[in-house]
Amino acid sequence: MSSSFRFFILALACGLTACVAPKPFEPAPSARPDDAVGVQTQPATPPETVAPPESAPPPKPRTLSPATKALVTQAQSHMAAGNDALAASTLERALRIEPNNPLIWIEMAKLRQEEGNPAQAENLAKKALSMATGDPRAQASAWRVMADAYRARGRNPEAREADARAEALSSTGLAPSAAPIP
Repeated sequence: MSSSFRFFILALACGLTACVAPKPFEPAPSARPDDAVGVQTQPATPPETVAPPESAPPPKPRTLSPATKALVTQAQSHMAAGNDALAASTLERALRIEPNNPLIWIEMAKLRQEEGNPAQAENLAKKALSMATGDPRAQASAWRVMADAYRARGRNPEAREADARAEALSSTGLAPSAAPIP
């Protein structure tokens, strides 16, 4: 037999086996209670009631570590002296220490607002607001910065809404209305 003939026969055999359909799945016959000898069943027991989870204690207001507090105080002094570039670099150092602290982002937003960049101030305040969950004082401060940024861009209805949100957070008694960030 030649090799091409053997290859043809092998290909034909493979092709024919592919045409054969397998038998459909047939489940095993189910066992009925009549067929089971000596099997006893028990009634289902009700599930245990699970106590609702205890509510977590409310998050504490954010504070600054001693190092970042010193840097923020230094940055505020630089801003008061009109040295915005030095204030920005000082706040950036504080952000490297505590990048998830909304209080530093609020200070950075205030600086950008003072520099005449309300769009960036708004974005930084929104970032701070997203990090300030559970801290009405930080949230109120972020809303105030956003209100100032909206007002600077002529978006007065949004500024009024941001002021109202800040006031609502301040009126809860948890957020002093004009206290500086510690």
